[in-house]
Amino acid sequence: MLEIRWHSRAGQGAVTGAKGLADVVSTTGKHVQAFAFYGSAKRGAAMTAYNRVADKIIMNHEKYMEPDFVFVIDPALVYTSDVTINAKEETVYIITTHMNTQELIASQPKLEGKKVYTVDCIKIAQETIGRPIPNTPMLGAFMKISKMYDIEFFKESMVRILGKLPQKIIDANMIAIQRAYDEVK
Repeated sequence: MLEIRWHSRAGQGAVTGAKGLADVVSTTGKHVQAFAFYGSAKRGAAMTAYNRVADKIIMNHEKYMEPDFVFVIDPALVYTSDVTINAKEETVYIITTHMNTQELIASQPKLEGKKVYTVDCIKIAQETIGRPIPNTPMLGAFMKISKMYDIEFFKESMVRILGKLPQKIIDANMIAIQRAYDEVK
């Protein structure tokens, strides 16, 4: 079973991103979960969202997991939350930040020896979508790192998922996904 934990602040789109990923995965015959845990339910509060993906029905409905991937879409949470909690030795971290991977690891010793990738999803979202909502860029970076799905298949699926939005927002999200896919290091 593949497990993913998202660290973000309420309003950054982690729940929507987790549900979007679940929607894409569900079209491929896999079983999937997407859920969230909120502290206070106000914009800006730290929160976590989760995905599970499996070939069989998922009976585990607990929030506890030993994630295969950790997405950090608010860079401050690397310092204010323990994003490494319950992680496995081989857990992969994708963190949005303006720093390169070496600078980030040097600034947060808990990431030393971990598989860390960085990409500035907030900047990408701001420049493409016009709002600092980094969920779709994070998924683009995830597609590159995980090789879960071909990027074109993923973008086509996301066009369907975002279908209720204005075309210019859909187009902007496709650009954001591709940029993060291309820029993650």
